[in-house]
Amino acid sequence: MVGNKGFARFIRVEKGAVSINDEAVASDARFDGTFVLTTNTKLSAAEVATTYKSLWRVERAFRTEKSVLDVRPIYHHTDRNSIGHIVACFLALRLEVDLQRRLDEKQVSASWPDLMRDLAQVQAVEVEADGKRYRLRTDLQGHAPAAFTAAGVRPPSIATLLGPAEPSPDGGREPEM
Repeated sequence: MVGNKGFARFIRVEKGAVSINDEAVASDARFDGTFVLTTNTKLSAAEVATTYKSLWRVERAFRTEKSVLDVRPIYHHTDRNSIGHIVACFLALRLEVDLQRRLDEKQVSASWPDLMRDLAQVQAVEVEADGKRYRLRTDLQGHAPAAFTAAGVRPPSIATLLGPAEPSPDGGREPEM
């Protein structure tokens, strides 16, 4: 630690003994929780700090795309494909930030992985019954209802009539044995 310049200022070496320099620690403590940002924007200091602290979302978005969506490795052979990939990532991040803002406005506290898990459980299946086709949706679990509400989107109906059943290719006859 003595060789590390970052730590060396906080220790005192006297007569072969090492001790903590309490004055240096106290002096440095005044900077705890403070960081310096330089920017060329016209945003206020509070907006710059908030935006900087939100960068973790960008990092998580790229991590998620690479791992959860299983799209790695990606080898783009043209600039056009690379730009398209970056734009898609940016749009996904923009949608996430907007949904998170709307959830915050509604005072819904949900971690992003939990919210994605709950939304992924929303499934639909088409069935035929009594000569009609229906689409049936699973129940909304966890934070999924709040996500639909915050986004201003009505969840799909639990059961939707799609129309009459389509005739089978064999004309509806029983298979011969």
